[in-house]
Amino acid sequence: MSPRDRLRTAWRLVREFSGERAYEIYLEHQQRHHPGEPVLDEREFWRRHIDARDHNPKVGCC
Repeated sequence: MSPRDRLRTAWRLVREFSGERAYEIYLEHQQRHHPGEPVLDEREFWRRHIDARDHNPKVGCC
């Protein structure tokens, strides 16, 4: 694996752990498990994602 590939993989992991890839993961899931069904646009996805997080807080560091 080249240094560039390692960096790309590391960046993807950082984005995944931070939650930044949530919409991409949602699209991949929809395509794989629910092909042909309508998907939320990115703005609506993030609105619902944040609302769900606010209504169902997980145990955090604080």
